[in-house]
Amino acid sequence: MVIAIARAENKEAAGAVTRLVADLAKALREQQNLSQVELGEMTGYSGAAISAMETCAQPASDAMLVKLEGAIGAGLGVFENAREYVRLDKYPAQFKNYVPLEQRALTLSTYVTIVIHGLFQTEAYAHALIAGGYPPLKTERLEELVEARMARQSLFEREPMPLIELILDEAVLRREIGSKEIMRNQLIHLAEFAQRRNVTIQVMPLDRGLRGTYAAARGSMTLLETLEHDHLVYLEPQDESMLISDPAKVSTYAQRYAKIRSEALSPDESLGLIQKLAGG
Repeated sequence: MVIAIARAENKEAAGAVTRLVADLAKALREQQNLSQVELGEMTGYSGAAISAMETCAQPASDAMLVKLEGAIGAGLGVFENAREYVRLDKYPAQFKNYVPLEQRALTLSTYVTIVIHGLFQTEAYAHALIAGGYPPLKTERLEELVEARMARQSLFEREPMPLIELILDEAVLRREIGSKEIMRNQLIHLAEFAQRRNVTIQVMPLDRGLRGTYAAARGSMTLLETLEHDHLVYLEPQDESMLISDPAKVSTYAQRYAKIRSEALSPDESLGLIQKLAGG
């Protein structure tokens, strides 16, 4: 009964792209005179999993879309091209408008105060963080969100290569999520990112306020420059989001971010602190 209710909720929550992909998969399967069981055998899934995908009771995962492309895509590239849009369908509503901008950003400059930025999270850290949030999520939704978060990291391999800056409050590094082992691996992962040519990571020390200036008191922010050289600011208080494009407001945030960056530890000092906290 609980499973049936969960699947009914999934159907109602499915986005337009997810429903379109499900309809296309069913139409192409039937066009090729395949049963759900036969398609499942071709793709490594059960007939029940194919049925759940076609009814949106359990939307297609990224891995399933890859398999569907090879099995019934007929060389059209439909499922391959749908992968990006299906991933967008899985993000929380307040985040959907931001993700395409992030993935196409020329520069990304972020200050975070609570947890590791999503782009830099390990899968284990992301899983523990999302699973421990409120309100609690069903397992299927939890896995969707973790998968979608991990997919965002393709940005680091994109051409043209984006310039990415991350400033973390020191408390973020000391706030243990999941377990000590998960946190240690997360810090090691962060240190590895810090040594990439297109990534700069800095830490805002806990004692910065003792020096008379502390520009970071107003919380997290992300500054973004698009490929068209538009400058935007993204804020995400609680479960809401704000995308700011007004030039005067963007300028104020950019000045505040510059001040935060000047008050943070240098990249080399920051890397040393991260490695120290990781036990390296």
